[in-house]
Amino acid sequence: MGSYGEAYRRSIQQPDEFWAEAARGIDWDVAPATVAGDGRWFPDGWLNTCHNALDRHVAAGRGGQAALIYDSPVTGTVRTYTYAELLDEVARTAGMLRDLGVRAGDTVVIYMPMVPEAVVAMLACARLGAVHSVVFGGFAARELAVRIDHARPKVVLSASCGIEPTRVVEYKPLLDAALEEAGHRPDRCVILQRPQSVARLTEGRDLDWAQAVRGAGPVACVSVAATDPLYILYTSGTTGSPKGVVRDNGGHAVALHWSMSNVYGAAPGEVYWAASDVGWVVGHSYIVYAPLLAGCTTVLYEGKPVGTPDPGAFWRVVSAHGVRTLFTAPTAIRAIKKEDPSGNFARKWDLSGLRYLFLAGERLDPDTYHWASDLLGIPVIDHWWQTETGWPIAADCVGIEPLPLKPGSPTKPVPGWDVRILDADGKDCPPGVEGAVTVKLPLPPGALPTLYRDEARFARSYLERYPGHYLTGDGGHLDADGYLYVMGRIDDVINVAGHRLSTGSMEEILASHPDVAECAVIGVADELKGQLPVGFVVLKAGAERDPGELERELAALVRERIGPVAAFRRAVVVSRLPKTRSGKILRATMRDIADGNPYTTPSTIEDPAALPEIAEAVQGK
Repeated sequence: MGSYGEAYRRSIQQPDEFWAEAARGIDWDVAPATVAGDGRWFPDGWLNTCHNALDRHVAAGRGGQAALIYDSPVTGTVRTYTYAELLDEVARTAGMLRDLGVRAGDTVVIYMPMVPEAVVAMLACARLGAVHSVVFGGFAARELAVRIDHARPKVVLSASCGIEPTRVVEYKPLLDAALEEAGHRPDRCVILQRPQSVARLTEGRDLDWAQAVRGAGPVACVSVAATDPLYILYTSGTTGSPKGVVRDNGGHAVALHWSMSNVYGAAPGEVYWAASDVGWVVGHSYIVYAPLLAGCTTVLYEGKPVGTPDPGAFWRVVSAHGVRTLFTAPTAIRAIKKEDPSGNFARKWDLSGLRYLFLAGERLDPDTYHWASDLLGIPVIDHWWQTETGWPIAADCVGIEPLPLKPGSPTKPVPGWDVRILDADGKDCPPGVEGAVTVKLPLPPGALPTLYRDEARFARSYLERYPGHYLTGDGGHLDADGYLYVMGRIDDVINVAGHRLSTGSMEEILASHPDVAECAVIGVADELKGQLPVGFVVLKAGAERDPGELERELAALVRERIGPVAAFRRAVVVSRLPKTRSGKILRATMRDIADGNPYTTPSTIEDPAALPEIAEAVQGK
């Protein structure tokens, strides 16, 4: 273990030397002679990500080690795949995709629940050099259609259903509806039939997964350029249209492999569990790629923190599988705490092997931090990153040098991330003064190089506001010790239980209701989920509606078009929205009112009486 300060200094002052050393942890078909060039990492290197995640471990004699543990309380299944078994499954699934005409550079959309085949599908695409785009299984047909049209997949991989604690969610009808709405037509859809709900296949388009893989032979890895895309992951944009974050092969493999030992302190052969979903960036980075790149055993959990069957579910998994490092969202821990405040369920299980609890995805409140810390008696580490960055920007790097923790802070910037707090004029803010959280360019390996098919939007969204810096979209400050504090979004993307969702897209949906004249959606603080969306609607003249009935209709609309993940339930009818004279809705002020924070009436407000009405409406709910 070295010194954090020395590692950080080297990464910022001698990045080529630092990342060249990290790149030696990866197998290259053509080793990169150049570390950084034209804003891209390892531009002349060639490799295959699937080879680095699977083949090389088997070749090194570790084929019998557990690679993936599938634990599904909703189906009562536990299954372990060794590295050799997972490699065989992936090679044959890649063969099936090749037989369907998928080649390097083609896109494949994956719309699947938390089953081993979802992981296999991602790695099979990587094996062929194809670009996968995983769409979270909870998204509704319209959201899926938008992503299909943008990604233009040659093949869609899906399943007949997903399983929730109280119901079976049929995916196939959602996929059919999405394909009806989308302009793009994939050549084929391959459907994993689950016994809980067998789907009707469309002749000529749909194939049965098990049959298609059974008839395919295994294929070898296809070498790709380090700068070729590995995947596209869509994240909510402030305009409501999704942004396709691109991840390249080379920088991603190097950064994620480096992060496992240095950030998370995880060693090959250890069990690492990211309790997230493969549809989100945490699932991509820390369920699928990073643990396998590092030769760890990864856990794929199809269940919930509570209700499958009780608030001891996470602790059972930790105990049963010997989990050394657990990574989840504060929401999950808050849900467990709500159901089991005294921690009795945790005491039923042997948690002596658990070394670290890492939390990310939203702000970790001090209450939850102390509760988990007291209960587990291990470091509870708040860390911070984004879909765009792919791996942590700020964390306590326990594999380099554990630092003293400060509740409310994700500790210090991780090596490679030159974090700056800038004021409105682009000048560095002094310690303790809040500003925009930015990263001085170049971004380290593993961060997004662009947005899919939208270079102009990439520049507009992230680079234009502060030239020479990447704009994270969050506000915050650094303290006198260099610890970072992230205070929340400065745009209109809200964070519901670790899921970034656009309030703009929700407003679009509310505005489509025949009785709604105009509306605003804001994220308000919620003890369990971090933030929840609340809609404020102004009715059209003459529209006399029962508020409760209208609220139910609007909630149903959002659920239908975005999905239950939006958690939209509250809609408040008001006579007008608070606006500036130029017509801009005062969302930040509305948020302060809804959260019970002190606020000042802006001098630019058009109608000062609009704010008290908002306050009254919120209290009335």
